[in-house]
Amino acid sequence: MKKTLSFFTFLVLMSCQNFGQLKLLADLPNELKEVSGTQVLKSSNLIWMINDGGNKPKLYGVSKKGKIKKEINIEAKNTDWEDLTSDEKGNIYIGNFGNNTNARKNLRILKIDKKYLSKKKAEVEEIEFKYENQYEFPPKKEGLFFDTEAFFYFKSHFYVFTKSRVEGKHGKTFLYKFPAQKGKQIAILIDEFENCNDLECWITSAAISDNGEKVVLLSQKNILIFTDFKGGQFLSGKVKKIALKHQTQKEGICFKNINTLLITDEKAHGEGGNLYELKIDGDH
Repeated sequence: MKKTLSFFTFLVLMSCQNFGQLKLLADLPNELKEVSGTQVLKSSNLIWMINDGGNKPKLYGVSKKGKIKKEINIEAKNTDWEDLTSDEKGNIYIGNFGNNTNARKNLRILKIDKKYLSKKKAEVEEIEFKYENQYEFPPKKEGLFFDTEAFFYFKSHFYVFTKSRVEGKHGKTFLYKFPAQKGKQIAILIDEFENCNDLECWITSAAISDNGEKVVLLSQKNILIFTDFKGGQFLSGKVKKIALKHQTQKEGICFKNINTLLITDEKAHGEGGNLYELKIDGDH
């Protein structure tokens, strides 16, 4: 009886909220109230998620109904985990590069070999990196462009999109590229883009379609869809902006398929903590 009442209460609460063009798939459990990265794999029917810094260093495998089906203890500290991506072999990468103060010198990407996705614990391979044009830790307030919450893997390289902490330029993002190889890497600046200027314009997650033809960037205010780019100059292609009518702290985005996105948000002030789906125009 209690389960029936709880489910009914959930339906009533959800029906009172307007998610705009987003389709609500699931209310995520409290263990994922600060979800910061979301990724799907061809080799798995689960949706993989992580929490933000300060939470347990775990990788969660979640069903389409929002139930945690798998918990993997990652043998690394969750300093500030911000995004997830994967490669063509099914390995997962955690972006341990959140950098609110722009003072971190230990930026890392953690590689989790696919063999660990069926286990309870996972060792990691660390890929260190630093930005080629950061000389002060932290820079002066007009140079606080080195926080990061978004990246993806493509053709043996990582593409990292920064998050601006500069007042009046919060939607500015710089794109860096470096090899997806163990060791110390230098992130090379290759492109930039200005979304909009307020705090809701922060870039919080990124993804690329399996065919490499679409790139999406997520902010609380909108989703940016880039197409018709050349090489890795993703931000110089055509761009379509989808304004989000439902504005919560959205932190994770990935492609379910070429025309469908999965999106997650953090739980705050009685809102969020959900898994959503968004169909995007077939031409974009």
